[in-house]
Amino acid sequence: MKIILNQDVVNLGEEGDVVIVKDGYARNYLLPTGAAVMFNRTNQALFESRQAAIEKRKNEKRSLASDLKSKLDETTITLVLSAGESGKLFGSVTSAMVQEELAKLGFIVERKRIEVSSHTIKMIGNYTVRIRLYEEESAEITLVVESESQVKAREAAAAKAAAEEAKVAAKAAAEEARAAAEEAKAAATAEEAAAAKAAAKKAVKEAEEAAAEAIEASKEAEEAAEEAEDVAKEVEAATIAEEATEDKE
Repeated sequence: MKIILNQDVVNLGEEGDVVIVKDGYARNYLLPTGAAVMFNRTNQALFESRQAAIEKRKNEKRSLASDLKSKLDETTITLVLSAGESGKLFGSVTSAMVQEELAKLGFIVERKRIEVSSHTIKMIGNYTVRIRLYEEESAEITLVVESESQVKAREAAAAKAAAEEAKVAAKAAAEEARAAAEEAKAAATAEEAAAAKAAAKKAVKEAEEAAAEAIEASKEAEEAAEEAEDVAKEVEAATIAEEATEDKE
């Protein structure tokens, strides 16, 4: 059956192309979904009137495909699958797996544009996957296939290394804490010694001041005693003189 494509159809043609397909494919899929219309003069004239708009869209698609290619060519995705000790995969790599991983990175690609042959990827390793974009434009991404045991072993090694680093860091922190405690203890001892020295110095000063006061008091007492003695002598002399006067009379 001869038809005109109303939109791009992978592995068949682009919008506006006139192609011949099997009747069943046309009646059961292309025509009911609006992907194509019957080829006749009316539809042919309609598409000829839309040619400028169709060409504009094609140029936009070429530009988008070129930008997407530059990004995909630099992209690497990783699939982790079950595999034997020899590296032989128990399952198979499918285009759906690749599509899912690309979606995680923000690339929306139709599964039928991804070329993955389950017969070519049987072992773990690095592979190249071709993605058809627009017209003759295509991109190639790097696919890394790893075994689950391989990944778990790497994660276990990383965890062990992290634990060792944590252990070393904890030991270093403990040493620093111990050193800080010793410094604090030394500082506290020095502070206590300084306080005791200051207290002793103060006590000595106070003792000296008390001694000086005692000496001064002693001097004052001696002076008072001398004055008392002098007064006593004067009183005694006055008494004698008075008695002598009375005897004379």
